[in-house]
Amino acid sequence: MPDIHLFKVAAPNVAKKAQAGQFVVIRIDERGERIPLTIADWDREEGSITIVFMEVGTTTRRLALLETGDFIADFIGPLGLPTHIEKFGTVICVAGGFAVATIMPIARAMRIEGNRVISIMGARNKSLIFWEDKLRGVSDQLIVTTDDGSHARQGLVTEPLKELLETGEKIDRVIAIGPSIMMKFCAKTTQPFGVKTIVSLNPIMVDGTGMCGCCRVSVGGVTKFACVDGPDFDGHQVDWDLLFARQRIYLDEEKRSFEQWQSQYGTRS
Repeated sequence: MPDIHLFKVAAPNVAKKAQAGQFVVIRIDERGERIPLTIADWDREEGSITIVFMEVGTTTRRLALLETGDFIADFIGPLGLPTHIEKFGTVICVAGGFAVATIMPIARAMRIEGNRVISIMGARNKSLIFWEDKLRGVSDQLIVTTDDGSHARQGLVTEPLKELLETGEKIDRVIAIGPSIMMKFCAKTTQPFGVKTIVSLNPIMVDGTGMCGCCRVSVGGVTKFACVDGPDFDGHQVDWDLLFARQRIYLDEEKRSFEQWQSQYGTRS
């Protein structure tokens, strides 16, 4: 699958306490940057954590080069507050891109709690679709979309979301996880219907404990720290423009880092 990787990491202490919606902060080696990755799944008995990530910069490209038996210097977690799970009624879980790995354990937990779970997953094209059967297995209904129509229904995830809201069926909660722009428009779609919409924010993070303040976001006009107050927040209350601006702060540095690494080590080594 292009640039998307699934790793199973031996981390018994993390697996022992992991819950849906939480994340880990990893550092490949002593000179590496710290990045947050959502916990996609866990096996308490085996003592393993599953993470799914896409190659987007230096660290994720380096991470993708690790092989079976290799070590990650730091693997810290579980961090963040777990997703609030209770019997709401009918819950729509929306996943954009590889965030299907994040939404799957949430959908599973919601269904175990007795909710009717409708899942919507979308990607740019068929080659980026994965875990479709896995998500279907924890959902009462699954809708799949691709931007280019190369698989299942053509369109964006917001389209079936709006259609479900327009049916008049009581929707008790929406959980939308994926690219920030997708989450923003999911929240805008549900707002006129008054359905509480939870989004998972993954801004720039460093220490993951609330000490550095890098992950601050504005929710309802109040400054929150995504690593300790989130990552889940009310999508109708998020200051999306501020979030987008903060996510762009280090774009130039990230580009230079990747170009430097590429020139030193080549495209895939």
